[in-house]
Amino acid sequence: MCLAAGATTPPAARKPASQPVPGSPRKTALDLRMIERAITASLPAKWVTADEAYGQDSKFRTWLQQHRVGYVLAVPRNQRLPTTAGNSRPDVLAANAPALAWKRRSCGTGPKGPRLYNWAVASLPGTVDEYGHWRLIRRNIVKPTDLAYYLRFGPAGTHDEDLSRVAGTQWAIEKCFQTAKTEVGLDHYQVRRYDAWYRHITLVLCTHADLAVTAAHATPRQKGALARPAD
Repeated sequence: MCLAAGATTPPAARKPASQPVPGSPRKTALDLRMIERAITASLPAKWVTADEAYGQDSKFRTWLQQHRVGYVLAVPRNQRLPTTAGNSRPDVLAANAPALAWKRRSCGTGPKGPRLYNWAVASLPGTVDEYGHWRLIRRNIVKPTDLAYYLRFGPAGTHDEDLSRVAGTQWAIEKCFQTAKTEVGLDHYQVRRYDAWYRHITLVLCTHADLAVTAAHATPRQKGALARPAD
């Protein structure tokens, strides 16, 4: 998610980026407004995935739950989670997970093929109207001490493979931003005014989207021509 700190501030109250507006809302609150606008505009969005800043924000999670938007949100190892035996930390739950709880699954395709990890899923209290809560733990195959923790909310019948896939889409978003920076200059600007920043970001992202669509529809011969350096 990417939104300027003043994107929802009235024009008269906006200041240069070097002078933050007092009382500006948190990043998670700004992004929640963006999601609300997208849902209100009937944008088809079934899942939201994001990093620990969002997983820790109870207001962010509650809004998505109330609007029946599924999520897979990263959480820190020390965040307290409700269980049938009381609250516990994700790292403690991971340490006590039985061997049979871990399943090897791909969370997407990377430059070297499927991104394989060991995953453990367990339900949490609070199923309402056929929507439930789960904890999701990702463990590195080569380095078992490398763990990532997630909170998940969604339809009760969602398959575990789908949870892993949703969690893995975060890499695709990060790759998108990195490509936009490298190919079309997403971060090549000097911020002075909000409207100048907005025009730059809009033009760059539209250009990036056009290039992505062109590349996706290109024939193998066209892709080969694009990859060859000019004489």
